[in-house]
Amino acid sequence: MISAKSNQVLLTIGDPNGIGPEIAVKAAAALYEDSRHRPIIIGDEYIVEPLVRSLGFDVQTDQKNWGGNTKSIDLYAIDTLPQADYNPGEVDAAAGQATVDYVEAALKMLSGGIGRGVVGCPHSETAVNASGRVFSGYPNLLSELLKTGSDSIFLMLVGGGLRVVHVTLHESINTALKRITPELIERAVLVAHSALQQLGIEKPRIGLFGINPHAGENGLFGNEDDKIVFPTVQKLREQGIDAWGPEGADTMLAREGFDAFVAMYHDQGHIPVKLLAGRKSAALSIGGSTLFSSVGHGAAFDIAGKNLADPEAVIRAIKLVGGAK
Repeated sequence: MISAKSNQVLLTIGDPNGIGPEIAVKAAAALYEDSRHRPIIIGDEYIVEPLVRSLGFDVQTDQKNWGGNTKSIDLYAIDTLPQADYNPGEVDAAAGQATVDYVEAALKMLSGGIGRGVVGCPHSETAVNASGRVFSGYPNLLSELLKTGSDSIFLMLVGGGLRVVHVTLHESINTALKRITPELIERAVLVAHSALQQLGIEKPRIGLFGINPHAGENGLFGNEDDKIVFPTVQKLREQGIDAWGPEGADTMLAREGFDAFVAMYHDQGHIPVKLLAGRKSAALSIGGSTLFSSVGHGAAFDIAGKNLADPEAVIRAIKLVGGAK
């Protein structure tokens, strides 16, 4: 029997009106015999149970029997979304609030000694913000719930053979450029270094993208890289961090031997990973005390409730969290 308290990944169903419940159940069904990666789903029982039974599995809500050998899927049931607000394919504030409630339940379970980390199925930023909470993705939600402070948790997008950490994320380019400071870049690199070690890379090598094209080309295309990024890299190297750059993202991505790259803003990091991995990328929130991953795609409301969604990205995210040290 698997020890739920030490091994199992906690899997929240994300926005219940999106494809999250479907891909959570499909992933759990694919992994139920995998002693290292079998997850515990967190969601409303009335949503999860029919999906589980449609795949020929039983629902196991008794914690004493989680990780058992029967053909069942483990569920931590919480009652948060009113049934009237369960409308697959609809963006709804109540579903946004439920998305947050599932994550809060997962974090409470971890603090109680159950589980090794969390995977969150896709959310809707529109739905969560409609619920009254300022929300720009799981990293900022985690920093709020874990009370670690702003700019304490960063996104590492994983896929296509790349790991890319983002200094800034879901904000306008204008806002992002104004917020990029040596201190923020240093924090992102140190968090990335620690996360890579947690993932089993003893001495990570990290490449930093430039802010400007060609990292400014010696001031020809702007001096921000010379003033902000280059001295930060030097400082990190003095601390024993194997950091390199800044260099234009296009040329640095072509280099081999890096364990991760640090992008300065959203598209600079997302485009290469999404190009190579498509919707199969995993998004790892790093910097808190909690292992937390999500998927690199959205809630896909257009196919929600139609049994068309592919769980592969969720399975990869579970294995990412389940395989971490």
